[in-house]
Amino acid sequence: MSFGSEILLKVGVVLAFALNGAVIFTLMDVKASAWMQRRPGPLHVGLRGLIFPLAEVIKFIQKEDIIPTKVDKTIFKLAPAFVLFSVFGLFVVVPISPTLVVVDLNLGVFYLLAISTLSTLGVLIAGWSSANKYSLMGGLRAAGQLIAYELPLILAVVGVVIQAETMSLVGIVEKQIEWGLPFVIAGQGIAFLIFMIAATAEMMRVPFDMPIGESELVMGLMTEYSGIRFLIFYIAEYINMFNMCAITATFFLGGWLGPTFSNFLPPILSAFMPTIWLGVKTFALLFIYVWIRATLPRLRYDQLMELGWKRLIPISLIWLILSSIVLGLREFGLPWS
Repeated sequence: MSFGSEILLKVGVVLAFALNGAVIFTLMDVKASAWMQRRPGPLHVGLRGLIFPLAEVIKFIQKEDIIPTKVDKTIFKLAPAFVLFSVFGLFVVVPISPTLVVVDLNLGVFYLLAISTLSTLGVLIAGWSSANKYSLMGGLRAAGQLIAYELPLILAVVGVVIQAETMSLVGIVEKQIEWGLPFVIAGQGIAFLIFMIAATAEMMRVPFDMPIGESELVMGLMTEYSGIRFLIFYIAEYINMFNMCAITATFFLGGWLGPTFSNFLPPILSAFMPTIWLGVKTFALLFIYVWIRATLPRLRYDQLMELGWKRLIPISLIWLILSSIVLGLREFGLPWS
């Protein structure tokens, strides 16, 4: 198989993994939320509502794509593409198994952080180009929120990079295999919590969903979008959540690390066990986000900013310094010994 064909095959497999994961999570989000809130949830689309995500897609495709007269039409149309490109671009460097990763970049962590900023640009220009005060306010809220929580998220990842001694995501998983424990247990537990909180804000999920804020801003930055363009934002949200949970599992939970049961399973099934372990960890994290959505109320915007700038960033800096000192002592010993 040629290099180009191999890359295309890997891209296809990875995109299928992300899309299917997003579809399953869409169903999991509504059904698990309904279960937690003691209500039935979707019931009448397919068996017990199992094809609800497909029905949602068909519904939005059938809707008219309305473009208001006073919008900046070029930017208005480009904004969903920016957001969708950023969420698909994130998964390119995430290793699904020891042999399945589209590109194993030496600067994979740097690539992830750079691509994730495109979503900030996408939501900002979506709000600005809509010529609507609710959309503009939602876009500005999103930009401020993403900037505030990008810093603690980066600082949490820096601790992982220092411990792994590499910025390659494959290298980070292999380092956790070398340690024999995932980093969440082997010294980065606080960084894991910081990353989870910051990632929740990055994904604009409850309790950090002020850019949408239905009770205040109609639909926030997406107020003027309809039809297929609204669907792109809708799909991108769930793909982004799946991506972030897979990235969290890679950084802190060992990625594909787990027993393959090669002594009990046929070789074909045993070969898929690393991917299954990554999927299990990803959906466990997704369940936590559903739990948070079903139980916590939305914060005020000033509370959101105070948590980011006055709490998470100082804690992240202190933890990074302490973590660096401990890892340095472990590697080189006491300076006077």
